[in-house]
Amino acid sequence: MKIYRFLTVCLLTFILTACGDLANFKEQADEKFGDQHFKTAIALIELHKVRFGEYPQSLDDLQFTGDWDMMALSSVNYTKLDQGYDLDITTGWVGQQNWIIQKSFARFRIKK
Repeated sequence: MKIYRFLTVCLLTFILTACGDLANFKEQADEKFGDQHFKTAIALIELHKVRFGEYPQSLDDLQFTGDWDMMALSSVNYTKLDQGYDLDITTGWVGQQNWIIQKSFARFRIKK
């Protein structure tokens, strides 16, 4: 019985140390998911352009989306411009954007 207790303690210690800084888990998850959502939105918008020859008027016009894509699209603000579009990230996984994405990528503007 003591061996099981010892192994459990060792396993928990290993897991907690392998996970890194647990205090920053939410911030790290927000950053990762926010970055992925942003890139997913860009890919879907660009796919629409390839398929239909123009950028969508709104994100609701996107036709080739899956269930997970809707989560990504709800994390961004999209504005169609005369020549291109603006795309701003608004949220990550569970919180508001409070991380730094590369400055050249934080606000994405495509112009023809």
